Amino acid sequence: MKRMFHLLSSLLLCASLSPAAVAQSYPAKPIRIIVPFAAGGAVDVIARLVGAKMSENVGQSVIIENRPGASGTLGAEVVAKSPPDGYTILQNSSGQALAPALFRTLPFDTLKDFVPVTEVVRSQSVLVAFPKLPITTLRELVAYAKAKPGELNYGATGLGNASNLNMEMMKRAAGIDLQAIPYKGDAPLNTDLIAGQIHIAIVPLATAKPLIDTGQLRALAVIGPARSPVLPDVPTSAEALPPGFGLVGWQAWFVAGNTPREIVARIHAEVAKALRAPDVAAGIKALGNDPIGSTPDEFAIVFRNDVERFRNVVDEAQIPKIN
Repeated sequence: MKRMFHLLSSLLLCASLSPAAVAQSYPAKPIRIIVPFAAGGAVDVIARLVGAKMSENVGQSVIIENRPGASGTLGAEVVAKSPPDGYTILQNSSGQALAPALFRTLPFDTLKDFVPVTEVVRSQSVLVAFPKLPITTLRELVAYAKAKPGELNYGATGLGNASNLNMEMMKRAAGIDLQAIPYKGDAPLNTDLIAGQIHIAIVPLATAKPLIDTGQLRALAVIGPARSPVLPDVPTSAEALPPGFGLVGWQAWFVAGNTPREIVARIHAEVAKALRAPDVAAGIKALGNDPIGSTPDEFAIVFRNDVERFRNVVDEAQIPKIN
């Protein structure tokens, strides 16, 4: 009996220590970061930058896996249905918070099937145009679209993200008609925009900046209330349109629901460490983003607030649901 008591005590002690032990040993194998957009886009670029530094710090491979499709929900579904062990991570845009408002049904519960880990970066977007289009400002775009109703189209990386919502809000704020053309990522969208297959788009500053610098795209306005330090001469959307237009986006990490809190905390610590590295911080800022690295609790509040805020924006703008 005494021996049995000691055995049970040992088992209980091991059980009580197991979460910390698991966290201490994490990561013990390669980590996958699922990017729900095509390679070469803004989310992909940041994921590779942060992932490479994290791999260097933890001594394990960090593999970026692109799973584009269904406006980012295809890749998100992969993570939602993955084992809750921290080895499959979603890096998504603020479209993760927007999806519940825009889609009639989703293959996951946005609030229950994911654990928010950290806001990696806060992102700015820019309204860009095919350079041969005879417009140089947002005001000129509005005048052109009103003079030629139905002639212009715009590209969107899926029909369920902040850039798409910004464009729909812009249409309503300016009273213009634009046709949406969906893409699976920033890279193919930018290729068609350069070629004139599409006319305009609101895209992440991270991927647009090099193309603006070389004259392949024309910047019309930075989305939001403040000008960007990397495009100081480009006016903001707030300078041309009524207040309330212009949602500032973010990129963040999520893991599957029920992932142990200790694992989530370890992942956050490694992301924050990577973001503090001078080369990573400089690379992020050069792309027009701000490194954040918020704690899981801090970002959970932001995320839940954005889910509610985007739902209100979609309802007020009367944007139709996507089937």
